[in-house]
Amino acid sequence: MRAATAAQGGVTIRDIARAAGVSAGTISRALKNEPGLTEVTRRMVLETARDLGYDFCKLRPKRLRRLTFLLHRQHNTAASSPFYSPVLHGAEEACRKQGIVLSFMAVGPADGLVDQLRMHAPDAIVCAGFFEPELLSALRATGKPIVLIDMKLRGYNSVNPDNQMGGYLATQHLIDRGRERVGFICGSMSHYSIRERARGYRQALFDAGILADPRLEAFLPDGVELEQGAWEAMESLLALPKPPDAVFCYNDSTALVAMRCCLSKGLKVPHDVAIVGFDDISTAVLGHRPLTTLRINKKELGALGVELLLGGRTDDVVERISPVELVVRASTVC
Repeated sequence: MRAATAAQGGVTIRDIARAAGVSAGTISRALKNEPGLTEVTRRMVLETARDLGYDFCKLRPKRLRRLTFLLHRQHNTAASSPFYSPVLHGAEEACRKQGIVLSFMAVGPADGLVDQLRMHAPDAIVCAGFFEPELLSALRATGKPIVLIDMKLRGYNSVNPDNQMGGYLATQHLIDRGRERVGFICGSMSHYSIRERARGYRQALFDAGILADPRLEAFLPDGVELEQGAWEAMESLLALPKPPDAVFCYNDSTALVAMRCCLSKGLKVPHDVAIVGFDDISTAVLGHRPLTTLRINKKELGALGVELLLGGRTDDVVERISPVELVVRASTVC
């Protein structure tokens, strides 16, 4: 079949319709990812087209008109919104300039995501923050272009801040200030951004000739609110026989809690314990001491995500890295 159609100028939509037993209109809608079809029909059409050797390059790029911004339900909290709200605003501004309608959904694994998404009928999808691989696989099966923001997974286009460099700069700054026992408070290592920040922390210690002490790394307990988890993590570090004289926290919200914990124990920040956060959220300057942190252009992350989708489909995976900037404030400088 493939040889015959190739000899006649290539596989056509009518060839696929004949082989799949559906109308040419159904084939066209499936190939263009248009609404009105079940996922079973869409996958069947795509598999038939691939089996016949259809040249997908024949499809004219469809203009992006509707985009859905997905945020995992675990990030839709008061602690996370100072980071993800500006990312959403950046995507919204970029969409407005291009005449694209943007919709927002906060979703979780048990929410019937694909059915909900069908109601929005997007041409493309932005996923912000951590998503389970199973959720991403379900999204990819819809055939719509996807960009990840603040997450990285093999095979997906993504936009991320330079998390590793940020962790490195934070730790290097504390070492340069003469701190000798630099602790690290972090969340779940299943999150790409946290893993990268941890890598930067450890690399800075290594480059400074400091042996990493696993006792100085405290993890937020699973299943608790950030406020409680960050407090418990800081308390565990302060309870060590040789507590840290500096702490790098994986985000600003955690750092602000850690600072309050130190003050409740009668410690002075930064005299007794210097503290660095990450993200430069709006409340970073409102603590007992304005917080030294890593500044991320969060609106740019959202805009870059939209820009990748506007670039159209390519065979190459595109990974964009946005630079970070160390902002030194009173939490590390006496």
